[in-house]
Amino acid sequence: MARDVLTVQASTVASESATKPHTLSLVQKEHSGRRKIKMGREAPSQSQMSYTVEQLVAVNPYNPDILPDLENYVNEQVSSQTYSLNANLCLLRLYQFEPERMSTQIVSRILIKALMAMPAPDFSLCLFLIPERVQMDEQFKTLIVLSHYLETAKFCQFWDEAAKNRHILEVVPGFEQAIQEYAVHVLSLTYQKVSRSVVAEAINVEGVSLDKFIEQHVANSGWVVEGKGKLVSLPRNEFNHPELKRTSSAQSIPLDRITRIFPVLG
Repeated sequence: MARDVLTVQASTVASESATKPHTLSLVQKEHSGRRKIKMGREAPSQSQMSYTVEQLVAVNPYNPDILPDLENYVNEQVSSQTYSLNANLCLLRLYQFEPERMSTQIVSRILIKALMAMPAPDFSLCLFLIPERVQMDEQFKTLIVLSHYLETAKFCQFWDEAAKNRHILEVVPGFEQAIQEYAVHVLSLTYQKVSRSVVAEAINVEGVSLDKFIEQHVANSGWVVEGKGKLVSLPRNEFNHPELKRTSSAQSIPLDRITRIFPVLG
């Protein structure tokens, strides 16, 4: 009886030992097959692996490894005449963490692009992220002065200062045209009718070039030339014609409520 038990156990062990190597070989084959499939796959193309700068900024804006990409993107904005405030602000924030890597040339281009975005407050947003010691650099002091002239609509002073510092501004294509459009925007909010001389001073253009500029806005912006060409009538809006501005119900106060206050004040 003992021999029978030993025989059964021995046969069982032998059976198990015979099946285990087979099971391992299946697993090995399976892993081997997976490796072959993985190795056989084509590597993703460069376009599939690349990410846009906007995606890099959205995923991890404080990753210093993207700093070179952001700097290249600033140069791309300059050459292609595009603009991305979010990407530029991200770069300025990274410069705060790694000031030794700051490029004053890149910062200057960011500020010039921000000036071109007026009346948006982009210039101030960027300036807040630039250390004061860096702002003391002559080129940045110049840009700050130019920003002040634009904010206060002192276009004559702006163009004079810009002419003195053309070497700073001419590296960014489209700067003059962007400021001219901003000047037109300010004029449209301020005047119902404006003299030709005021337009010429605001956009720093005169003569035949001024004639072409006015003709273009007559065709595309609703300008009307009056007074033998000496006066320009600008489109009506709620700023140059306050009567067009409608007061919302939330802002208006009924007269009967106001009269109730008088006895209290008396």
